Amino acid sequence: MLKDIQVTGKKDTRSGFGDGMTELGRTNPNVVALTADLAGSLKLNTFIKENPDRFIQCGIAEANMIGVAAGLTIGGKIPFTTTFANFSTGRVYDQIRQSVAYSEKNVKICASHAGLTLGEDGATHQILEDIGMMKMLPGMTVIVPCDYEQTRKATLAIADFKGPVYLRFGRPVWPIFTEGMPFEIGKAQVFSEGTDVSIFACGHMVWNAIEAGRILEEKGLSVEVINIHTIKPLDEAAILKSLAKTRCAVTVEEHNILGGLGESVARVAAANQPTPIETIGTNDTFGESGTPMQLLEKYGLGTQNIVAAAERVMKRKQK
Repeated sequence: MLKDIQVTGKKDTRSGFGDGMTELGRTNPNVVALTADLAGSLKLNTFIKENPDRFIQCGIAEANMIGVAAGLTIGGKIPFTTTFANFSTGRVYDQIRQSVAYSEKNVKICASHAGLTLGEDGATHQILEDIGMMKMLPGMTVIVPCDYEQTRKATLAIADFKGPVYLRFGRPVWPIFTEGMPFEIGKAQVFSEGTDVSIFACGHMVWNAIEAGRILEEKGLSVEVINIHTIKPLDEAAILKSLAKTRCAVTVEEHNILGGLGESVARVAAANQPTPIETIGTNDTFGESGTPMQLLEKYGLGTQNIVAAAERVMKRKQK
């Protein structure tokens, strides 16, 4: 039951990345960290202090950073590039496509400050298109963990994974609720099993989905909440298994509904098991300045928005 999920603390997901990098610095001599003038924001200070010879400060030159990272892989290194999500993707998409994806380089593109919850920095920094951009690149793995602990585990996991990876995480302090739970790339995480409605979410929105599920359970509904932390490769089996039971779904993401998690789930459903689906996310728009919670509410990503979407989609089920 969703009410049994325990919050063990609160911490930003970028700190999960930083702590994961610290662990890797101590256990994997091939891991190298690169940054585009944002070492502090990406929580790399301990890694740098302990491994000064495995840190490269590229300055505000993101395209060069991607090129350097691609080159490092030729010598067997495992480069982790770090900057804000907007600069990790939109600013350097050509370099990622040509030097990393096309060349199948073992580069880990680690992107903080993603989505609306970057907050007051506003629309120029709140990239809402990056999941779509990155999942379209052939061979690119795309991971969007939901809390501090899952981000830490994902950071460790991608070091052992062969091939290019995009790891997306955020800035705000957020509940920690996955301690003790395993993380496996490409394997969805089921928080509750149900028969009335499926809620598929990623990133910060997993917590909102859990809270929405609790409200729906209090109304007597049976809710299945699934964390799709790996957008690509997508756990299609888990999605189809859930839809076979509930016959309707809501998708929730801190991203444009055009090109993100919702479209991936809808594609799988349309090809295998046509199902009514409501998508929660931003709708073909840029963001703006505001606190994270203000922005999530304004753009329709709040808990009550998920509840309302679930109630709508259940009415669309075929009898």
